[in-house]
Amino acid sequence: MSEALIAASLWVLAATMVAFLPMRQQYRPGLVLLIAAPGVIAWIGVAHGAVMAVLGAAAFVSMFRNPLRYLWRRARGAAPELPSEPNREGPR
Repeated sequence: MSEALIAASLWVLAATMVAFLPMRQQYRPGLVLLIAAPGVIAWIGVAHGAVMAVLGAAAFVSMFRNPLRYLWRRARGAAPELPSEPNREGPR
């Protein structure tokens, strides 16, 4: 296995460990992972070609879809959506 794929595997393991943290403790390590991801994806693209880089980008977007959606809305100037209140009435 190449160094790029080993780095990507370690990135995925780190992202999984961060997901287990309480929400308040996820921000800093999650931001580091968010910033590091394009470099790892580019490294995969250089080592294995564009198809593998696109697959890596799809996996990245799948894992970070909510933070990316929030950043996209902020960049466009739209107010980000707040999480909705859970239904406390129970099933009907």
